[in-house]
Order: sequence, then structure tokens, then C-alpha cells
Amino acid sequence: MVVSLGEKSSQEQIRTALALGADRGILVETSEELQSLAVAKLLKAIVDKEQPQLVILGKQAIDSDNNQTGQMLAALSGLPQGTFASEVVVDGDKVNVTREIDGGAQTVGLTLPAIVTTDLRLNEPRYASLPNIMKAKKKPMEVTTAEELGVSVVSNVKTLSVAPPAERSAGIMVESVEQLVDKLKNEAKVI
Repeated sequence: MVVSLGEKSSQEQIRTALALGADRGILVETSEELQSLAVAKLLKAIVDKEQPQLVILGKQAIDSDNNQTGQMLAALSGLPQGTFASEVVVDGDKVNVTREIDGGAQTVGLTLPAIVTTDLRLNEPRYASLPNIMKAKKKPMEVTTAEELGVSVVSNVKTLSVAPPAERSAGIMVESVEQLVDKLKNEAKVI
């Protein structure tokens, strides 16, 4: 099963996932700009309803780029989590999640059900074949709303303003270390 949250146009992404092998889709239709916590709450409502053994999410969204939803979903659901997965191996009622860390790799063993967020190294994207695209049109897609799931998506976060950083003045070239030390000491007054 694949889930997407957004406007009606999000059905296109679900149909693509169905063409790649998912058996059914769920669209939580909303025109609200969703914050990570609202997304996690909506996904938790679906996890509670569907009872999946393994929930796989991307590491971070392309809109907010903040890497929070998977961890929030795990906390809200009370499920174990593996993050930044570069390899996932399911073995019975366990899942081993390998992730790259500074200096090597770390593998964590989780008991299913579990939440896993993926790294781009997890797999190679594949392309949908024409027959699978045609089959995807016949696969079931449920459309629901946040209200039907009993979840409020009202944000508690308000953006007050956005401004670019102040422009920096151009740097200068110095001829020697002595000249650099002199400029740092007398002009910049940092030493």
C-alpha cells in the first residue's frame, strides 16, 4: 500500500507507485500546507487503521527538507524506528536496518512493526512498464480527508518573515602574512 497527502493531483504519484507494484493507494486529500507534525499525525491515523508491519518513508521531504516526519510518526505510534536506511533486510518478525555513519556502517535490529526512513542509497529507481501503468488504473485508491481521519492539520507554526542574508563586502588579496596579520589586527580588530 502507498499513501500520499495533498491535493487531488497527488493521485498521479499514487498511480505511479501502483504501476511500480503497490497493490492499493490512499490519498489524504487536503489543500492545507502541512507541517511535519500534521503529516505524522495523519500517517499515524492510517497506521492505526491499516496495521502495517513495516512503514517506509523517505528521509526528508523536498518541500520543507527537515527530516522530522518519520521520527515523529515513530514517537506518536510507539514503534521502533530505523533512520537513513541504506539497506533493509526483513527476517521473520525482525528487520535489520543498515545506515551509513561517519567511519562506516551501523546495523540496528528492530522488531516488527517498525518505521524506517530511507536514504537515497537504499535502491535503484525502476521504471513502470506500459502494461503495469494500464493495470495501475484499475487498482483501488481510497480518498479520505484529515477530518474523516479525526486529525487536525492546523499549524501552530507561523512564518513571520523571510529575508535573504546580508550581502557581504568583497574580500581583498594580501601580499604577505605580515600584511594579513596587520589587517586582522588593525582593520578587522579580530586579533
